[in-house]
Amino acid sequence: MLEPVGALGETVAAMLRRDPPARRSRMRSIDTALDDLPTGTDLLADLDAQRTWFVLAELDGRGVVGVSDRWNEHPDVAAVRHRLGDALEWAIRERVGPVMHCSADDLASRISQDLSELDAPPLSAHLRSHGTVEQYRDFLRHRSLYHLREADPHTTAIPRLTGQAKAGLVEIQNDEYGDGRIERMHSTLFARSMAALGLDTDHAAYLNAVPAVTLAWINSLTLFASRRRLKGAIVGHLLALECTSSLPNKRYAEGLRRLGLGSAATDFFDEHVEADAVHEQIALHDMAIPLLRSEPAQSVEVLTGFRAAIHFDADVGRHLLRSWSVAGA
Repeated sequence: MLEPVGALGETVAAMLRRDPPARRSRMRSIDTALDDLPTGTDLLADLDAQRTWFVLAELDGRGVVGVSDRWNEHPDVAAVRHRLGDALEWAIRERVGPVMHCSADDLASRISQDLSELDAPPLSAHLRSHGTVEQYRDFLRHRSLYHLREADPHTTAIPRLTGQAKAGLVEIQNDEYGDGRIERMHSTLFARSMAALGLDTDHAAYLNAVPAVTLAWINSLTLFASRRRLKGAIVGHLLALECTSSLPNKRYAEGLRRLGLGSAATDFFDEHVEADAVHEQIALHDMAIPLLRSEPAQSVEVLTGFRAAIHFDADVGRHLLRSWSVAGA
């Protein structure tokens, strides 16, 4: 389990170490800890809140070592998820700013505008030209929270979609899962990259080493996945990844080759250069736009998910560059 760093994490950890009670408990200490959390975007920088949400989301994913699986559906956990999730959702919406309704016909221009206005740090350019092996290791450690289980949170939207939007998402996810070949699963390719740089490939290996900004990056996605009404945010999040992936991954691969590393290290990034160029078109024209044609009310959520993906990714990039004392961070 993640090491707790504050009152909320400590009380939740103490609860999860026990067997689940038959009935809902009085949770005054947890309620007090939730009351004392920062609000708005300050919550995104709060390590206690971000670690706690990660644990709660993991209970509904692969599970947490030493914690009974029966906690996942227990009302005590549901109560904490509800309150902390509401606070996290509010913080995400405040971080991405006001989002106006958008028609299906206007979606392409809206996301282009969002990308043009993004203050993106030069992370991929730095790693391509100047990155060291240790900086690449640090980069992979942070990215492992998502890429070692790549596709799983987005897959939760499949049963929530219908028609062409569902078909488009399934087409993308099929590629993410290697078209049925475990050796080509993107999570497998990322693990090979980590191993090539001498890193531990267990998905939880570096959880206690990453800051709140990195946890907020993955927690925004699992928050969207945990709430059916936010299916549009999942679609928008995936759309953002597919629209912004090809060029950075090309640079990451070039930097690894500059350092003398071979295909075991670069295959993951090379795969995304080609695959995501195709996925970008599928994500926009076969998934997101069809969703807005069938459910126009989802436009705000699609754009919220899109903005969350690009802004949180930029936040992590700035953190890494600052930690390496790179100019322009």
